[in-house]
Amino acid sequence: MPLSDTKLKGLKPKAKPYEEADKEGMFAEVLTSGSIVFRYRYRLFGKREKVTLGSYPEMSLKQARTAHMDARKLVEAGKSPAKEKQRMKTEDARAETFREFTELWLAESTSGPDWLEVQSQWLERDIYPAFGNRRLKDITPDDVLTLLDSIKARGASHSALRVRGIIKQVFGYAIARQRTTFNPAVAIPTKIIAKPKGRERALSEKEIRSFFSALEVSNADTSNKIALRLIFLTMVRKGELRGARWQDVDFDRAEWHIPETKNGKPHIVYLSAQALDLFRQLKSMAGASPWVLPSRSEPRNPIGESTLNSVLYGIEMAQLRKGVKWESFTVHDLRRTASTILHEQGFNSDVIEKALNHTMRGVRGVYNRAQYADQRRQMLQAWANLIDAMAKPASNIAPIKLRA
Repeated sequence: MPLSDTKLKGLKPKAKPYEEADKEGMFAEVLTSGSIVFRYRYRLFGKREKVTLGSYPEMSLKQARTAHMDARKLVEAGKSPAKEKQRMKTEDARAETFREFTELWLAESTSGPDWLEVQSQWLERDIYPAFGNRRLKDITPDDVLTLLDSIKARGASHSALRVRGIIKQVFGYAIARQRTTFNPAVAIPTKIIAKPKGRERALSEKEIRSFFSALEVSNADTSNKIALRLIFLTMVRKGELRGARWQDVDFDRAEWHIPETKNGKPHIVYLSAQALDLFRQLKSMAGASPWVLPSRSEPRNPIGESTLNSVLYGIEMAQLRKGVKWESFTVHDLRRTASTILHEQGFNSDVIEKALNHTMRGVRGVYNRAQYADQRRQMLQAWANLIDAMAKPASNIAPIKLRA
């Protein structure tokens, strides 16, 4: 049986060290002192090797499995996790400045190229000029606050939040490496940087047109561009598209069945002609992967949780470099935008809520069990047509109403 937190907590020391297997070469070794260490045993070029992943409970089982997956990727690439760990230790011992630790942090990241590019943009633009050549121990909360205030002064308070997040992660990495004990970014609460935006951001027609134009010319992977379009067309949650499998897409019926959603229930998405065409394009790109959006580096897994966010960040940075005024928005805001515009267009609220797979509350939710299949199919096709019109340079968009 694989490891579990309950099992780990119940492990007791014995006269000699012993092992408890997890899966695919990972195991927990219980030492005579009672300490529990996660390790990974593997074979590379015919030679058996072993690498230590971390100690429990400082490293959780979930974190150990993530480290194990990263180590397996190295083995698949013909690299030794044990030697890579030793190399990182050697480099870590030489690292002194913020830039040097940041480069180590980026090198160990398993996120995709889009994420790395976005982080590099923030680093090169705002952080390295201030902290790049400074030693970690010399950077104080006052230094971080001064940098964030300078970013806010140019009207970019939410950019300041992202910068704080990167600084916090780099120092967190350095603390994990036991090279420092204090994270100055943590001492700066987010509430004094920017007020959290309410969950009410919806893009205007002009912003929709700008978004599609910027998306078209961005250097993001084509599949990720299509994914953002699909979220807009289908009104699904990001995680639902990220977890989509080809076995759940019915091209003949133009339906995408989501087995389990946020509310714990299955959901059917009725695909417009445009959405169906985008799924066909993704199918041609996915190869043998079971995932609609497979990871480029590991096709057996879907894209990372932050991939589509990184695409949006990259677009935002590209627009800012061009001097274009660009108000930040999230992937979820695309879904909210769809709901807002459809309500403005006069579509039935119950149909919209069912398409969004929202759980109706109160008496209405008890008595309204309708699925509105035909109405949802018509509405999503009308919505796709409206998006096509909005994405064009035309200034006047005629309202589209649901047919009686």
